[in-house]
Amino acid sequence: MAIENRDIFLKKIAARLGKEEVRKKIEKPEWKYAPQKRVLKGASQSELISVLKNQCKLIHTDLIETNLSNLPQTLEDRVSDYGGESIVTWRDSRLKAWGVTAKLDELHKQGVAYYEWNHEVEVENIAIAEKANIGLTISEITLAESGTVVLFSDKHKGRTVSFLPEKSIILVPRSSIVPRMTQAAAYIREKIKETGVIPSCINFITGPSNSADIEMNLVVGVHGPINATYIIISDL
Repeated sequence: MAIENRDIFLKKIAARLGKEEVRKKIEKPEWKYAPQKRVLKGASQSELISVLKNQCKLIHTDLIETNLSNLPQTLEDRVSDYGGESIVTWRDSRLKAWGVTAKLDELHKQGVAYYEWNHEVEVENIAIAEKANIGLTISEITLAESGTVVLFSDKHKGRTVSFLPEKSIILVPRSSIVPRMTQAAAYIREKIKETGVIPSCINFITGPSNSADIEMNLVVGVHGPINATYIIISDL
């Protein structure tokens, strides 16, 4: 979309502010202090997982550790714990590479409905996600400090998969775990700089939905999944 008369408009504002010209490039300031970079600085991956585990207890989220070879069975067990019924997933090649798609096909033959996101039928996707018992997604970045998973949306990874189903299972590669929001912001900035591609939506999700708006009484499952499980994959 073309922007008409932008330079003329900006020059008028600059003139009113007593500036002679509009700066073409904004230089990023170099801050003297950066305390946000010192939180959990130097923590090992094992230490970050320990922090994440403790935080998950506070945000009413189950955390399971497994490895790639055991991931399909671990997933089946969690699906069974959640009552099976129906699962909706992203269309993501990693699910096939990790043996997840084969397991879901197997569960489908056993009576568990399984649907993979299809960008060509947007309305149908949303309707199925709304009725699904379980939504399955993958965390791109995982924040140990807050117990937050970061999901990148695109045409194959609909936002509704993570918040319309009653329960949510998020696969967490061990390598995706970082200290906090500081590292996530830096990662996203560099990713966009390298590829020039911006995800259609970046979701920061911290466990199941909850609210304490009424007299500070916590209610879990207010406007999204009632239950959430993070499955850490140790060798990814």
